[in-house]
Amino acid sequence: MKAQKIIKSEAVFTGTSPLPAPGFVAIREDKLIGCGPPSELESYLDASTAVHDMGNRLVMAGFHDFHLHFFLGAMFEGFCQLTYGVTEEETAKMAAIYAVNHPNDEWVLGFGWHHVRWPGQKLPSRHSLDRYLPHRPAILLNEEAHSAWLNTAALQKLGIDRHTPEPPFGRIEKDENGDPTGFLYETAVKYVTQAFRFEDGLKDKLMESMLKKTASFGITSVSDMLPLPGYTLGDPAFYRSFEERGKLTTRIHFLDVLDGNLERSLSFKETYQSDRLQFSGLKQFLDGVPLTYTGFLLQPYSDRPLEKGGTIYEFEQYQKWIEDADREGFRVRLHACGDGAVRMGLDLFEHAAGVNGMRDSRHTIEHIEVCHPSDFERFQELGVIASIQPEHLTAGSMDSHAYVDRLGSERSKYTWPIGSLQKHGAPIAFGTDFPIVDLNPMLGVYRAVTRKHADGSPQGGWNPGEKISIGDALIHYTKSSAYGNFREKELGTIEAGKKADLVVLDRNLFEVEPEEILEAEVVMTLMDGEIVYGN
Repeated sequence: MKAQKIIKSEAVFTGTSPLPAPGFVAIREDKLIGCGPPSELESYLDASTAVHDMGNRLVMAGFHDFHLHFFLGAMFEGFCQLTYGVTEEETAKMAAIYAVNHPNDEWVLGFGWHHVRWPGQKLPSRHSLDRYLPHRPAILLNEEAHSAWLNTAALQKLGIDRHTPEPPFGRIEKDENGDPTGFLYETAVKYVTQAFRFEDGLKDKLMESMLKKTASFGITSVSDMLPLPGYTLGDPAFYRSFEERGKLTTRIHFLDVLDGNLERSLSFKETYQSDRLQFSGLKQFLDGVPLTYTGFLLQPYSDRPLEKGGTIYEFEQYQKWIEDADREGFRVRLHACGDGAVRMGLDLFEHAAGVNGMRDSRHTIEHIEVCHPSDFERFQELGVIASIQPEHLTAGSMDSHAYVDRLGSERSKYTWPIGSLQKHGAPIAFGTDFPIVDLNPMLGVYRAVTRKHADGSPQGGWNPGEKISIGDALIHYTKSSAYGNFREKELGTIEAGKKADLVVLDRNLFEVEPEEILEAEVVMTLMDGEIVYGN
């Protein structure tokens, strides 16, 4: 069989061996029909074959982001970006400037602020927003999408007042008079989601922009974590409309919320099983995050000795939901950041296996910001996937940052323990958690390999024993994630018979200094054999 396209390079990383080698990849329609050393290339050529010689640029399987929020990310990109607001006042001004430049928007929507980066780390209130936006309703989601900052106009438009009930694991912050301050936390964010209903033209524009972004970073597959605390963002039917129009240039594996409604989930399972759009399981939150004291810990916080955090639901509720879902053959993915939540997740999966019998469930623990070392080996024993986003290392885990305060020096040794989990044989899959952090896979690869900030700190890396090799980092971002989505027979490595999802980087990551990983860019992205991005 002759190839329609051939990509050749001095550095082809198939993902089936730890290092790249000189070779080629032969493509016909949407499949890889061959790969191997340069000496075998001629047998795939005919007069019509397009040959792309990439020199020493790295050719590898397309990145497979195992944890992101696709449409939330599209919204972060499409509205006011507040990540670099350094104070409450400045961030409020940024939202007001955006409002002036978008006079026809019903809502002023902004994303990405985080009070922990502000002096004093004080929670914002409606009053600062009211000074700059007294009349137009403004909703500003924070960096983690776990809280929202509203002005008075938005509170009034949404009907949020002193009598509005607080949902489980949610909080409507109140002032000394009992009135809402404009800060909503965790599941209380559900009250603002009516502002996220967009007309079709705007939805299309947001989606198209997001698909261009994934292609530009060499991302050909994702796990879309639709459920957020108390609400869901993303619409499989809308994604299907893009697929039907031939515009879905990233494979989407989406999650439904684990809430006991298995009929809805079964309907998703039956309806969405195409190559490009698949239902892939159920998701639920166990805890929050240690940075804000909502991560569930085995022992109290070092800087708040009376607090251990907690879980959204009781253990018995999770146990029933997971036992029932597992019995029906669903895969479950649990948000668990604190070591107490990680252990609870493992206990829940172990219980389900004990009741229903062991199977290839590929249940998953998400984030694992800190894990007790006695739980490392349980991932392999139970077949549970450790879904980690290495870029979260920069959220507060370096020498002078808040995780040392939260966890203490001994416990902080086990933050993002990628190397330890790998040594204990845990299945590991990498993602970003975009838009909570940047979508660029190079950032996560750099963190996993160096355990450093972009400026090279701390010297030697944060918990340097947890570093992994560049080859392992790339495998966790491709082959391992494909396995995590039950797609290992089609995706994740360069092998004949698999889908022609490929990325070409502008340099060979195996031959550069680690700092250069951050500078690497995508030259070409192919999905189903078609070039969806070319630089």
